[in-house]
Amino acid sequence: MAYIPPHKRHSTDARMASPIPEAMHPQFQRNMNKSGTIFYADQAISKWFAVGLDDDGQFPPHMHLEPISYEYLERKTGEKPLALVNSVVTEEDSKLERNCSKNPWEIIAENVHQELVSSFEILRNEMDDQGSEKIKPTLVARLGKVLFRGSPSVGLESVNKTQVEESTLTKLRRSLYTDIPSSYMENIIDGVVPVIGVDFEGEKDVYTVKLSDNTRPDATISCKCSVLENKKLHLYKVKLNKVRQMVIDVSCLDKNLDLRLMLCSRRILKDLADDEMNSLRDLISSAVVDSYRKGGLKWLLGKTSSCGRYRVIGVWHAITKAYRSSSFRLEARDTDRYDYRTRTGATTREIYLKLKRIVSEIQEPGAESDSISKMLEDILRLIWDNFLCCEGFLT
Repeated sequence: MAYIPPHKRHSTDARMASPIPEAMHPQFQRNMNKSGTIFYADQAISKWFAVGLDDDGQFPPHMHLEPISYEYLERKTGEKPLALVNSVVTEEDSKLERNCSKNPWEIIAENVHQELVSSFEILRNEMDDQGSEKIKPTLVARLGKVLFRGSPSVGLESVNKTQVEESTLTKLRRSLYTDIPSSYMENIIDGVVPVIGVDFEGEKDVYTVKLSDNTRPDATISCKCSVLENKKLHLYKVKLNKVRQMVIDVSCLDKNLDLRLMLCSRRILKDLADDEMNSLRDLISSAVVDSYRKGGLKWLLGKTSSCGRYRVIGVWHAITKAYRSSSFRLEARDTDRYDYRTRTGATTREIYLKLKRIVSEIQEPGAESDSISKMLEDILRLIWDNFLCCEGFLT
């Protein structure tokens, strides 16, 4: 059967389950807090702020909140989320209406630097005792649109949508909508990539099978797989779920995309017992590649579990183009996802950057704070100048 790229498949719920996280709290009662399939570390840092305020910290008069039609959140919460909308046509016009003494990337770096260092110090303590599960830290810059929804303390019906106040927005739950239009991805690949000094690294076609494990009730297992010539899946890496250490959302008032900086960690399982690996391989090899099925895989009836221990809870099929520089790795990804528990699927396009040089620097003994801050400013300026402009895609 001919392969159909994820973004070209027909689906009535293509935008139902984009990867939108639950709102987080600064600290958690347990070592790991789980919300759906998203996990947060103890003492995880969550922060939101806006860039583009005047020197008095006020929103410009051309900013307002607008309800957004997004079926997934509407079905889940019973209300339309809100997005900050700039009624001024151009970025330059927006800047003329206010006075700000600092560049936006400098403001973001100042607001992120200390939280990043603090979060990594906590993570470093875990990395010192790796055992058989090697911990891999990742710092990611994600592009999308910050959405706001009601919280226990503030309902959306009470929010003044024309007079935006930072104190109100900080009390609302927030999410990041990352499904970007094809025109944006084409502009990044054809227009931005040639001028920012990155080299094409390659394209990967990967299936990820997510499993529950009754011996690890507070974790999920991710099995990375490739397709062999006989159309069977080959399991080549086993990981535990990502754990979020820091999530900082930035509403960029002069742009039409927002930014999320996220530090997360993942444990790579290296010393699984033979019976464990055999069970995982048997479960993976019983999958059937089906380009018309959401997630790209299917199992025969009764074959989605193994030995009463592992059970399939989700599948991802991702085609990723990667570009590398000395400082970061840029990934453009088409993803087809299906969640067996909620029976919802989605196809999404995403652009994100893995900030590898900053992670390497911050892991070095005696890393200098000024050096990390300068690296943050440099990459944030590149992102601000090249990655935050997109045609309107939320209505």
